Amino acid sequence: MIKRTIETKIKDALLKYPIVTLTGPRQSGKTTLLKTVFNQYQYISLENPDIKDYAENDPRGFLSEFNNHIIFDEIQRCPHLFSYLQQVTDDRREPGQFILSGSQNFLLMDSISQSLAGRIAIFKLLPFSIEELKQNDIKPDLNTILINGLYPPIYDRGHTPSEWYQDYIETYLEKDIRQIKNIHNLSLFRKFLSLLALRNGQVLNATNIAEDCGISPNTIRDWISILETSYIIHQSTPYSTQESKRLIKSPKIFFYDPGLLAYLLGITPNNLMTMTQKGSLFESLILSECAKYHYNLKKRFNPLFYRDRNNHEIDLMFSTNITQILIELKSSSTISQEFFKNFDYVTQRLEKPSKTIVIYGGDTHQNRSAAEIYPWNHTFKLLEDLGI
Repeated sequence: MIKRTIETKIKDALLKYPIVTLTGPRQSGKTTLLKTVFNQYQYISLENPDIKDYAENDPRGFLSEFNNHIIFDEIQRCPHLFSYLQQVTDDRREPGQFILSGSQNFLLMDSISQSLAGRIAIFKLLPFSIEELKQNDIKPDLNTILINGLYPPIYDRGHTPSEWYQDYIETYLEKDIRQIKNIHNLSLFRKFLSLLALRNGQVLNATNIAEDCGISPNTIRDWISILETSYIIHQSTPYSTQESKRLIKSPKIFFYDPGLLAYLLGITPNNLMTMTQKGSLFESLILSECAKYHYNLKKRFNPLFYRDRNNHEIDLMFSTNITQILIELKSSSTISQEFFKNFDYVTQRLEKPSKTIVIYGGDTHQNRSAAEIYPWNHTFKLLEDLGI
């Protein structure tokens, strides 16, 4: 098994909390991690119809079957079990009693907030990071990652990416979307997914997407929320100040995995270099790597971007107590002066001193006067260097 960075933090949490929850998208490796690393725990899947029926109809009897150290997988399928888990953990008053796992964060977090607040540590596991692959001597090139993505089955089971992503979307629509939200017109939802993929990395305009889909903007916002809680997409927040009216106020949307995005856009190894969306895939990859770094270390992830109404833009920002960190994302493997064009304008308008960085598609680290330049596969090192 490819060792997951998040493993250490989960082990630490089991020494402090009675319950630990691991959530994340389908097929991100949650079950493999838990069954392999925590093999002293008994594994129970609530996707099994007989077990689910037992847990739903006789929760006290069901829980009395087990001692400590139980993994309950797909726990969101039995939401009323959470209140009984609360009683058990309060009675035993021991750390590390249960590990809960689920892929439907919307249902899972709703149940946790109602029953287990203060008793539980929550972790998010995304697909492999580039750093995790490197540590296991797996080093695909940039173009391969942009097309294949980073979901574990692509690497440990030898699946053909295009076929796997087709099945993944079908499974996601049938198993998750229908359970989270009663969406009857799945073909319309597929169209919405494709339209959203075309707008990856762009400022969100729900009205525009709604017009193309023939539905209301409120429905679009509702569906975006579903994709967020399923770890398909995430949002980047616009930088703003109380004094500035020239700054864009709407968020950007990014798909977590570039392989899923490439599939939705119809990008293949044969046409990647001729497609205008390569930059969009690259931005998704780097934003996702930043998310994985923060989630794996149980840090808060709050990406910002800067854009004003004159289209001066910085792709990614992190704000600390003393500085603003400005990062431009460039898929080109050749360093160009074009990389640095917005730094001077933006830094003059920030409230704090700034540090300027470029992450690009090449393999050379440079420390130029305009910005420090990091290769795409050194994103984790950059974040470690920055201490954020």
